[in-house]
Amino acid sequence: MTGPQAFSRDAMLARCDHASFDVLVVGGGASGLGIAVDAAQRGYSTCLLEAEDFAKGTSSRSTKLVHGGVRYLEQMDIALVIEALRERGLMHENAPHLVHDLAFIVPRYSWWEAPFYGVGLKLYDLLAGKRNLSSSRILSREATLAAIPNVSVEGLLGGIEYHDGQFDDARMAISLARTAASLGAVLVNYCRVIALTQGPDGAVHGARAIDAESGRTMDLRAKVIVNACGIFADSLRGMADADARPMVEPAQGVHLMLDRSFQPSDRAIMVPHTDDGRVLFVIPWHGRIVVGTTDTPMEKPLIEPRALPEEIDFILRNAGRYLKRQPQRSDVLAVFAGMRPLVHEGGRGGATKSISRSHKVLVDRSGLVSILGGKWTTYRKMAEDTLDRAIDVGGLDRRPCATESLHIHGWMSRTDSSLPSEDWLRVYGTDAAQVRTVCAEKVAWSAPLHASLQIPLGVAAYAARHEMARTVDDVLARRTRCLLLDARAARSCAEAVARVMAQELGRDSAWVDRERASFESLADGYILSG
Repeated sequence: MTGPQAFSRDAMLARCDHASFDVLVVGGGASGLGIAVDAAQRGYSTCLLEAEDFAKGTSSRSTKLVHGGVRYLEQMDIALVIEALRERGLMHENAPHLVHDLAFIVPRYSWWEAPFYGVGLKLYDLLAGKRNLSSSRILSREATLAAIPNVSVEGLLGGIEYHDGQFDDARMAISLARTAASLGAVLVNYCRVIALTQGPDGAVHGARAIDAESGRTMDLRAKVIVNACGIFADSLRGMADADARPMVEPAQGVHLMLDRSFQPSDRAIMVPHTDDGRVLFVIPWHGRIVVGTTDTPMEKPLIEPRALPEEIDFILRNAGRYLKRQPQRSDVLAVFAGMRPLVHEGGRGGATKSISRSHKVLVDRSGLVSILGGKWTTYRKMAEDTLDRAIDVGGLDRRPCATESLHIHGWMSRTDSSLPSEDWLRVYGTDAAQVRTVCAEKVAWSAPLHASLQIPLGVAAYAARHEMARTVDDVLARRTRCLLLDARAARSCAEAVARVMAQELGRDSAWVDRERASFESLADGYILSG
């Protein structure tokens, strides 16, 4: 393994062409970044290529929860709950600047809900063991109203409180990328794999990729190639074997962003019953309220999915039943959709009940190792399981996984007095001082991007300089979460952000105009009209 590298795209790109690695990871979402961290930590030379930006797809569009999965408990998938609760605890320990405890209230409107949910959530506590965040408890009507004052009061008997984790998914992704880089891994965004190279026996041993910025193609070799493409995993499998049976079915989840006044306390609401039997969450996040999610089977994967009208209506209708003030379309600050990679064990086209919510490591006859399914909470375990298989496929020296106790980039103790109090800055952890310094370089950079957004303009410079941000979308959607927090406000910031990035990246005025127009068009898809 080479030593730690500066997180510079140009420097990373220079190390790729005609290079040979132990492990080549294709895909820069939660699973791919976790695998890059694990592989580099074990001492294997590692390269990760991402066709878009890190966490551009599913991994930046989650419900923002690090959780065991209460609904899986109801389905009696105990093994999955135990695994997820353990990993929830490890994320809480290893990334305290990004993951924190969040109290959830399940409002009760029927007498039987207290014993039913109370017993189930006590089991949830028990399964978490020593890593439980806090114990669940039954609340009186008065205590419930104090905790979630905007809950519908008609027929309210009380509530049950339990605890799960909350995080910033896209910030977690960039912190994982920087962790992997600090361990010697090579990571490049906007570098699409266009072909897999194979030997006479059909075994994959390399990849051809194209740099989106220069148009230059590169050839890389690797002892083992890992497919971490999420909803696009079957496409890469098809490159190696045209007969590979598709196994991933995308299912869309939609979220709406509302003003904090819809739930002004620091607690979340979990709605246990909706029209389609799923749970619904009303969650405080970055000064806003996230409401979701849906579960809609989709025919094909999309990098920028759009919410369907019926999904929006579903969320507004079901949330309105539990909130004193029913949200309207005009109240929605942003709407975003993501696609989950659900796995058909026997291949797509089988029975719906064969769809798994857990992850699966698959080795095709070409030797391509694919990680399919899973969720953010279990990203570390997914990486460990994948590497354990990849080691055998690639004939690598077996080395133990050591990520259970690995601090993620930016780690700061929760008791550290220097941990920033500002919500937007806390996610940077130990990098917060450097962020402040960059924002202070110019007077204009210290001012907020918009009256409704706390983030200073200088963060765009920091993202381009230190976090491999290459587009306005990278900055406003993922390095910051402005697009999700208030799509109209983010849209109005596009030109200012583009100008700052142009200075940092050496781009001209034509690039500024293209980026502004591109982001404005993108943001239109996050704005709910009518």
